[in-house]
Amino acid sequence: MGVEVFDKQAPIERAVVVVPVHNEEALLDSCLSALVRSCEQVDIDVDLVVVLDSCTDTSADIAATWADKVDATVLTIERRNVGAARAAGFLSATGPAGKAQDNTWFATTDADSTVGLEWISSHLAHAAQGAHAVAGTVVTELDSPALTLVYDAGYRHRSGHRHVHGTNLGLRSDVYWTVGGFGALTTGEDVDLMARVERAGVPVLYSCDSPVLTSSRRSGRAPDGFAAHLQDLELAIAR
Repeated sequence: MGVEVFDKQAPIERAVVVVPVHNEEALLDSCLSALVRSCEQVDIDVDLVVVLDSCTDTSADIAATWADKVDATVLTIERRNVGAARAAGFLSATGPAGKAQDNTWFATTDADSTVGLEWISSHLAHAAQGAHAVAGTVVTELDSPALTLVYDAGYRHRSGHRHVHGTNLGLRSDVYWTVGGFGALTTGEDVDLMARVERAGVPVLYSCDSPVLTSSRRSGRAPDGFAAHLQDLELAIAR
């Protein structure tokens, strides 16, 4: 299968945004508030799906409040698996019958992150220009000048960067289903998905025009995720 399979694309008429959540009561409200504001900037329907995965804090209450405000969908699973959570969100928004649709854009971010006002507009603009998949960048507020220096030295804030973050990722729904969607991985589910997209011959646009602000905490929810990367950088500085 090559990219020619997806050459003739219908215009995007709908978007689905999935947010996996595991015990994010401190940050979830800010995340959803920013997402709602971003979705209000576009003139197509955007379905927001919040997936509560093994939450034991007040995340469910926060999600329910936003669901009442904006008619978001809230799912509850018990997997403790971010890949499974993202996959459940997209499946719920389309179902088996929706797998053949090619007019929907799938996007995902994380509950410890805050998207910008133009975030979903940026994804849709890239899709309108022919992008099949978009991998965006992140920014973070670090509390150490030394860590900031080391982090910035290894991060490419430019187009074609090759970074993959589940907190700033999007692709056409037909591409998503063709490559099999998110795998049930506790970490690296984002990299795994984009690798399968590229192996299918579908180009990924590595964009930098709408970065997502993500938490700089050192205790993350996914093993070997962004928090672990910051920990590794701190250990390197200490040596």
